[in-house]
Amino acid sequence: MPKVYGFSEYGGPDVQEFRDEPTPAPGPGELLVAVRAAGVNPVDWKLRSGRLAEWMPRELPVVLGSEASGVVEEVGRDVEGFAVGDEVLGVTAPTSGGYAEYALLTAAGSAKKPVHLPFVDAAALPVAAATAYDAIRQLALEPGSTLLVNGAGGGVGVVAAQLARDAGVNVVGTGGDGKRELVESLGATFVDYRGDVAAQVRQILPDGVDAVLDAVGGDALRAVATLVKDRSRIVSTADQRTAEELGGTGVVRDGSGAVLSEVAWLVADGKLDMHVVDVRPLDEAGQALSGVESGHSRGKVVLEL
Repeated sequence: MPKVYGFSEYGGPDVQEFRDEPTPAPGPGELLVAVRAAGVNPVDWKLRSGRLAEWMPRELPVVLGSEASGVVEEVGRDVEGFAVGDEVLGVTAPTSGGYAEYALLTAAGSAKKPVHLPFVDAAALPVAAATAYDAIRQLALEPGSTLLVNGAGGGVGVVAAQLARDAGVNVVGTGGDGKRELVESLGATFVDYRGDVAAQVRQILPDGVDAVLDAVGGDALRAVATLVKDRSRIVSTADQRTAEELGGTGVVRDGSGAVLSEVAWLVADGKLDMHVVDVRPLDEAGQALSGVESGHSRGKVVLEL
């Protein structure tokens, strides 16, 4: 039977395990895909920890992985625009996961993969890149304005900084010192999140910034909120509750295959770099997720099958 990696109870990394499971059958609106690559995201370990159980209820056991790329093996009912043999990328169905040899993707949240886009790069797009695209579009920043990307060295931040830069926006990005080179390579001004972040930013921009795109949440978001005169210009992809407490909002996700296709073509055409820095086999899923959970990954981590 096909191999999967997931958990049977909520907890720490010790509850993660490999299992053999039957190949899933696609339901209405779903695609069965032979997985070629799967993205590794913070949402994966947060789901395993149980902290998202209220907002993202799952029936145990769970297969980890919220995004994948691969080849369509079977098409579920009420699906149009996809056929067996199509190379695709997309978000996994709630009953499935990408850390597996076979996964179910939602047809509505999937797109055909550009032929010249590698499966590894394609698997890195559905969650972080599409989220960053939605957030930048939601902020609707004018050329010449200033944006603080809180957590610019992570999957969402890396994409958001590039999209904003290419729109003529001046970007300041926070991160650990180990991510300085990456953040600066994106065209952003780096600010070390250790110490007083707001004070460091005001040394560069005395009047603060026009908007904040937050990919960290919690106290890190609170620490930079005072930099924005209009708090409605705070958008968080990581902590909607805190953003709303501060006068901002969470990112409004489009979630459509159309957005995913647009982002995929940006990467395929060389206009967007996903900075996939760590590619591992499925057998090393635990180590891959551990790197993301530690917060030290510089860019995107992907499992390749």
